[in-house]
Amino acid sequence: MTRPTVYIETYGCQMNVSDTELMLGKLTASGYDAVDGPDGADVILVNTCAIRDHAEQRVIGRLGELKRHMSPTAVMGVTGCMAQRLGPVLLQRTPHVSIVIGPDGYRALPTLIDDARHGIRTTATSFDMEEHYEDFKPRRFDKVKAWIPVQRGCDYRCTYCIVPYTRGPERSRTLADVVRETESVVADGMSEVVLLGQTVNSYSDGTYDFADLLRAVGGVAGIRRVRFTSPHPNDFSDRVIEAIAATPTVCEHVHLPMQSGSSRTLKRMLRRYTREGYFECAERLRAAVPNLALTTDIIVGFPGETDEDFAETLSAVREVGFDDAYTFKFSMRDGTPATRLPVELLVSDEVASDRLAQLIAVVREGSRARNMAHLGSRCEVLIEKEARRGGLLQARTRDFKTVIMPGTPDMIGNYVEVALTGTTGSTFTGAVVRSREPLPMQ
Repeated sequence: MTRPTVYIETYGCQMNVSDTELMLGKLTASGYDAVDGPDGADVILVNTCAIRDHAEQRVIGRLGELKRHMSPTAVMGVTGCMAQRLGPVLLQRTPHVSIVIGPDGYRALPTLIDDARHGIRTTATSFDMEEHYEDFKPRRFDKVKAWIPVQRGCDYRCTYCIVPYTRGPERSRTLADVVRETESVVADGMSEVVLLGQTVNSYSDGTYDFADLLRAVGGVAGIRRVRFTSPHPNDFSDRVIEAIAATPTVCEHVHLPMQSGSSRTLKRMLRRYTREGYFECAERLRAAVPNLALTTDIIVGFPGETDEDFAETLSAVREVGFDDAYTFKFSMRDGTPATRLPVELLVSDEVASDRLAQLIAVVREGSRARNMAHLGSRCEVLIEKEARRGGLLQARTRDFKTVIMPGTPDMIGNYVEVALTGTTGSTFTGAVVRSREPLPMQ
C-alpha cells in the first residue's frame, strides 16, 4: 500500500525550522512520506511566522497559490505563530484550509488530518505548559548541524513583540533531556548544535541554569561546536559568561539583540536595559572571550523614535563594532502593547525606510572594515553546504563568518583549515590549507 505524502513549507525563525522537523518526525512515524514539493502531496502544511505584518501577508498570498497544487482529496493546514495568532479567522478567510494549529498542538496533527479528510475543520491553539515533544524524533533537514529547542515561550513582553502571545509563557526542558538529544545528534553523525530559545540564556529547568546547560552540552562526546540563539542582554550572568569562556566547544560568537541604541526608545520598547547597560554587557562578553564576534538585531522607526534617537542607534553600531546586524523597520502587530501608544508617535514609512537604508550602510561599512582586517589569516571552518554559485562550497568559521570556497560535495560536513583570501564585505572567499583531524572524544 502506498504511504500518503506530506509537504511542509516553512517561514520565519530557526524555532520554526525546528518545529517543522518535529512535525515531519511525528508524521513520518505515523505513516507519511515527506516530499519536497506541493504537487500531488496528500497533506500540505504551511508553518508560519507572525513577527511582522509582511510575513503574514506573504503567507496569505502563498496559501492561495498552493490551492492550485491541491488534489480534490488533499488536506491543507496552517501551523505556527500566525496560526496561533489568527486561529479561526484563518479558517474563515481560506476555505480550502482545514487545520489551524499553534506551536503547542503538533501532537494531535495525525488525528486532525484524519478528521479533515472526513470534512471536519479544526482550530487547535491552546497553550500547553508541559509540551516539549520529548518523545518526537525530529526529521532533520540539515545533516551538518542540529537545532535543539531548550526553551519555549517568552516572559519579557517587549512592547513591539508578538512572540509571548503566539508561543506562550516561558518554560524550559530538563537538562537531561537536552543532553539526551545532543547525544542522539552525535549518533546521527553531526558535531554542531544550536540551542534555541526566545530568551535562551534565561533557561532554567528548576535545578540547572544556562551555564550548567552550556557546560553539559559542550561536554557531550563528539560535539565540536555549540551555538545558541537568541539571548537577552539582561540574562548574561557572571556564571553564564564564565561558562561560555570556559567551555572549549562553545563558539566565539554571540548574537546579542540591541533593538535600539537610544535609552529613550529602549524604555518605550520595554527592553529593560539602557544603552549603557547594553554596552556593559558587550564589554563583559568581550573581556571574557577573546576575539568574540558580536551580531545583533536592530529596529528602526519605532513609535516616537526621533532623529536624535536614530542618531544614537547609528553611534551605538559604530561604538560596539558589530560583525553583522539584522535590521528591520518597525511593524505594528495587533495585540501587542505598542498598539496603545499615541498615534502621533507613529513614524512614517518614508522616514523609517530612509533610516533603514542609513543603518544598513553603517553596518556594512563596519563589517567590511573588520573583515578586511582578517584577510590572509587562517581559521577552521565547517563545510555546511553547496554554495549558490556552481562548483563552490559554503562553510562557517567558529565566529560565524561565512566562507565561500572551492571543493566537492563529498566535503560537506568536514572541518578544514582555510586561508581567507578575499571578502565582499559580508562574506569571505577562502582556500583550503589542510584538512583538520577530528578532535579527540571527550
